[in-house]
Amino acid sequence: MADCPPFRFSGVKGNAVLLAQKFVGEILHDGCVAVDATMGNGHDTVFMAQKVGPAGKVYAFDIQQAALDATARKLKQSGLAKRAALFLESHASMRNYLKGPADCFIFNLGYLPGGNHGIITQADTTLAALNTALDLLKPGGRISMVVYTGHPGAEEESSAVEETVRRLDPRVYGVLQVMFANRPHWAPFLILIEKAVPDNENPAQYENS
Repeated sequence: MADCPPFRFSGVKGNAVLLAQKFVGEILHDGCVAVDATMGNGHDTVFMAQKVGPAGKVYAFDIQQAALDATARKLKQSGLAKRAALFLESHASMRNYLKGPADCFIFNLGYLPGGNHGIITQADTTLAALNTALDLLKPGGRISMVVYTGHPGAEEESSAVEETVRRLDPRVYGVLQVMFANRPHWAPFLILIEKAVPDNENPAQYENS
């Protein structure tokens, strides 16, 4: 029997990052405010800049100059530089730079792909950033977190994130944890969060606010 090619989910290819983008991308439109809490090589920043349109804005954060440089290049090559503001700052400080509520936040935890694997996201700063995101998230807004677990130091951070989201009030936040059941235990998993819209309010009132 010939070897079968690996299964690929339609539209997302079984990739945790693409699943995260799909989750937040469903609610983004022209005029939205989006936040890339871990800029990395800029793929999520460019994705969100495409989605928010000319009237929207993406705020992106990273502590490594290499990440900011790579992201700036990708935005320029895509003609999207004016839609994004890049900050050489920890995501723990992003409250100081955001001007108001946001429609979505994306986190990719771990290290910069192709960079120094000794520089990783940390439990304390990640939790500070997550709490900021939860506070600033608009009703109907979404947070995606791709949590990598295979590198040294990852277990403390992933456990802290899981414990934090377990304690969120289910009347305010819907939380889904997504794992690939047939992959190694160190494969990344996703945390997907959506903030509820109060029953007596219209989601449209939060658009562009």
